Amino acid sequence: MEFDLSQLRALSVTVSEGTFEAAARRLHVTPSAVSQRIKALESAVGSVLLQRTKPVEVTESGQAVLRLARQIEILTADTHRELGDELDDGRPASVPIAVNADSLATWILPALAALPPGTVFDLHLDDQDHTTALLRSGAVMAAVTAVARPIQGCTSSRLGTMRYRARCSAEFAARWFPEGATPAALAVAPVVVFDTKDDLQDAFLRRAGRRRADPPRQFVPSSADFVRAVELGLGWGMIPDLQASDRLVELDPAGDATDVALYWQQWQLRSATLDRVAEAVREAATATLR
Repeated sequence: MEFDLSQLRALSVTVSEGTFEAAARRLHVTPSAVSQRIKALESAVGSVLLQRTKPVEVTESGQAVLRLARQIEILTADTHRELGDELDDGRPASVPIAVNADSLATWILPALAALPPGTVFDLHLDDQDHTTALLRSGAVMAAVTAVARPIQGCTSSRLGTMRYRARCSAEFAARWFPEGATPAALAVAPVVVFDTKDDLQDAFLRRAGRRRADPPRQFVPSSADFVRAVELGLGWGMIPDLQASDRLVELDPAGDATDVALYWQQWQLRSATLDRVAEAVREAATATLR
């Protein structure tokens, strides 16, 4: 099968922008033209590639074609850069990366900022245990993940370890843990949780108590605000050492910390842009993580 590059481009941009209308503005064509290109691509493939929702959703067949489209995009951008040319729309190819919130809040942005001007990123936020799903779907080219085993079509390399400890404000500790972080106290003391995918607090509870604890939960889906919520006494939470402050105390100073190993997974694609990004991320991780 021979793929039409304009059709692949229409698919990639529509997924990035979320709607046919936004993709049309980006490609300087009409929404009808974008729709026709994607319909023609679907006819050539013999499968529906996009669910026409707002935003659009990629089907299982569409994921494979989307990966191809984005691989072609970044290789085309690399070639234009080597030749000293500009892309047709004057915009550099974007490098979509999935990253967990705590890495985003601490060490990865300085790594990306150190790259040469003109490198553009599209960062997707998800829990470190779930970022590989975005790799499988073709939504991103690389991911910071807690999954060591490379998914199909990707390579994996270890970045280092983020260390977490159960922490709270001194006032919160005095109120809820006057006799220490006992199982009985942990069963009723409010806890701050990032989102429903965040298992760090529950893992601590399982280690600390002999029975299942289900304390009141404060959901705060922002890394910086998560730390702020713990500092303000909304609850206790698992805070990375990289974000710890002198306003927080440890619930269990003599206890074991929780180490989360992080890995860099990326498509098996020889791209100068992607290689530069990977090198910068690995260097920053080596200097920052354990």
